[in-house]
Amino acid sequence: MFRRLSVNLKTRILYENAMKICEIFYSIQGESSFAGSPCAFIRLAGCDLRCSYCDTQYAFSGGTEMPVAKILGEIEAFPTHLALVTGGEPMLQDSVHDLLRALLDKNYEVLLETAGHRPLGGVDPRVHKIMDLKCPSSGMERHNDYANIRYLTPGDELKFVVGDRKDFDWACGLIRQYKDALRVGRILVSPVHGQVPLENLAQWILSCGLPVFLGIQLHKIIWPDSDRGK
Repeated sequence: MFRRLSVNLKTRILYENAMKICEIFYSIQGESSFAGSPCAFIRLAGCDLRCSYCDTQYAFSGGTEMPVAKILGEIEAFPTHLALVTGGEPMLQDSVHDLLRALLDKNYEVLLETAGHRPLGGVDPRVHKIMDLKCPSSGMERHNDYANIRYLTPGDELKFVVGDRKDFDWACGLIRQYKDALRVGRILVSPVHGQVPLENLAQWILSCGLPVFLGIQLHKIIWPDSDRGK
């Protein structure tokens, strides 16, 4: 009886819990330590931040209501078992947890890209979190929730998008400040596209003495003229 109730609950979650989806597509993962990997992208609609350099403003609002089961059906045709849930800001939708668990139950390796200004304590520990702390030039620094750093594990990543040298120095200061609490597997520093020369950022990283990695938006090199999911 208990197992039957459990199965019925999972079925209701799959078919009744709808989410607002901006787009679903199959492409090359362009960022993080998974860059270069074929990946199923699930972009949720809605964001409460307005970063100065945002390249996905089309995901701020709108979206199509889709139950979790339909989302899974959409990506089944993609020849990959790597899935990225992104936005917008995916943590704005409560049903994101149902989606993450459903993907994991289907044996996907699941990535979650979030600004980290919403609580991350409830995220399934099997999910690979990529948390993007906002630097000052984004205009959204005040929204950072540094308490979420405690939820990052050696299987997760912390990312900083820097628009200038002040942003880079700010990120370095934060890394030093939280060095005893940071258990994250990788710290990425990426340039605002077209604003910080890669050679400049590379030199800053070489001279800072911190264990950070240079992050490049690979998809913008492959498809420089595309402004949506590719």
